[in-house]
Amino acid sequence: MLSFSEALHRELKPRGVRVTALCPGPVPSEFRDRAGGKPGRYPAVFVQSAEEVAALGYRGLKAGRRLVVPGVANRLLTMLMRFVPRSMLVVLSGRRNLDRQA
Repeated sequence: MLSFSEALHRELKPRGVRVTALCPGPVPSEFRDRAGGKPGRYPAVFVQSAEEVAALGYRGLKAGRRLVVPGVANRLLTMLMRFVPRSMLVVLSGRRNLDRQA
């Protein structure tokens, strides 16, 4: 989705259409609950309210930003992930999802 959104941002910008990819960290919500997420699973520094994430995303859209990653901790984690091999990220992500099913 990120690559697609970034491509749309670039392609549609000359036409005045704004596209912003919003990549929040963990957000306490009914969606999280239905997806099997549990409260307290992530350190509080990564968690933001749905209202806060929405406001930051909206501001980013209004400013014409291509990407919005709310929260300093989430931005730092996103930058660090660029240096981890994708094969390792897939394994770690898979383990995290298996834990959710238990």
